[in-house]
Amino acid sequence: MLVDALKDTYTLSELLAVLGLARSSYFYHRARLLVADKYAGARRVIADIFEVNHRCYGYRRIRAALGRQKVVISEKVVRRLMRQDGLTAATARRRRYRSYGGEISPAPENIINRDFRAGAPNEKWLTDITEFQIPAGKVYLSPLIDCFDGLVVSWTIGTRPDAELVNTMLDEGIKTIANSNKRPVVHSDRGAHYRWPGWLSRIRDAKLVRSMSRKGCSPDNAACEGFFGRLKTEWFHPRDWRTTTVEQFIEVLDSYIRWYNAKRIKVSLGALSPLEYRESLGMAA
Repeated sequence: MLVDALKDTYTLSELLAVLGLARSSYFYHRARLLVADKYAGARRVIADIFEVNHRCYGYRRIRAALGRQKVVISEKVVRRLMRQDGLTAATARRRRYRSYGGEISPAPENIINRDFRAGAPNEKWLTDITEFQIPAGKVYLSPLIDCFDGLVVSWTIGTRPDAELVNTMLDEGIKTIANSNKRPVVHSDRGAHYRWPGWLSRIRDAKLVRSMSRKGCSPDNAACEGFFGRLKTEWFHPRDWRTTTVEQFIEVLDSYIRWYNAKRIKVSLGALSPLEYRESLGMAA
């Protein structure tokens, strides 16, 4: 490409000599550049999938999404085409909100004990709070994550990490099991929110089971931390929030979580979203 760009100014022999490029190599690669790109159609589909899904899909999920559209190409080719077209998912940056307020009440046993597997929905729920800092202010997210498939069972978003944030989230989660005999284990860190009277009375009245991580041990709630990591890596960090109001941010975050449940495919679920996976198993959402 460089030779072709400069050959009107310099002779071909001069350019090949300076570049150390054999004449035969130049004509070979020039001929290849002139051949039509057989993956042009796939490139367009890959770019569309990448953009529609918040620019967060890596090559494995892109390939899975291609398969759903009956476009069959190898994982190696997908990775190469994405690299060539500059379609790179964001990488993680670690920063964590901490809510530990001391041992204000006895902590329950760590029942989960880092076993985040569940054989059915509503056996194990995980929760925590994460903080978003944007120029307009701070926003806090409190979700309930189902270990069965990663579904966000319920969530609240607000500007204060207070009792109302976590209690409202728990109330909404309890509503989803009101007509069943399910009594999930609810696992959290040792944050003060999960030791206040309002939280404890809700757990007791709904006959749920409390479980808590050890002090300062984030791996004990790794599956919930993983959700926060994906959320921030895929959605939050790559975007410019300088002109976004707090109200707009809350609306967009809520929309992302709804997309996460309904549309974001997980390779571990057979390239289905959590809601699609439940539907495939004949389970109510």
